[in-house]
Amino acid sequence: MRKLTLDFRDLHRSGPAFFDYLKLRKRFFVDALGWDIPHDHEVEMDQYDNPTARYALVLGDGGTVLAGARALPLDARWGSTTSMLRDARSGQMKGIPAALMSEEEMTARSWECTRLVISPDVRGAAARRECLGLICEGLVDMALAQGAERLVSLSNLWLLRSLKQLGYDAELVSAPYVNAEDGHRYAVMGMTAMRLAPRDLPRIIPGVGAPAPTITREPVLH
Repeated sequence: MRKLTLDFRDLHRSGPAFFDYLKLRKRFFVDALGWDIPHDHEVEMDQYDNPTARYALVLGDGGTVLAGARALPLDARWGSTTSMLRDARSGQMKGIPAALMSEEEMTARSWECTRLVISPDVRGAAARRECLGLICEGLVDMALAQGAERLVSLSNLWLLRSLKQLGYDAELVSAPYVNAEDGHRYAVMGMTAMRLAPRDLPRIIPGVGAPAPTITREPVLH
């Protein structure tokens, strides 16, 4: 596995990776979880996929996209769109409570991470942990390069434990709530944008051509 970070300036140099990430998102958030978000028969893509966004992907053999996540500053602006949590605060996001974060917390030094997804082809806890670790490394690298100090995400509560197991100082920022679309409990969590010491994780790559298991209903970031 290897990580790939990119923004809109890099899309032409990454082949089909960005499009394949959008396909993986559609497979999980739309097909498996049933979220009512913009999509067609191939990909899921919304208003936050704009030039303010950056992406951390994980690639396997042959450049196959195994996982990825999106990030943008909490104070980002593209037309009438800001960040998801800021738009939620102003009542523009159906199903997301408005009071998850205060206005004072939404600064350029905090980045919002969304649309984290790991392919069902990544099998076993160790391989999925490696994927999550590489995604976090990519997100941290991009955030620090732009002067950010903190990463936040609106996520299923399981992610808090996983981030702590990787070594991050993750903590809850908001009270949990239940998502009406999928019935899972979500909360905003945050962590310091910091580089960890090298991790001693097994380098596991899923078998090429192996049949994919059923997608687990393990929602991650909005």
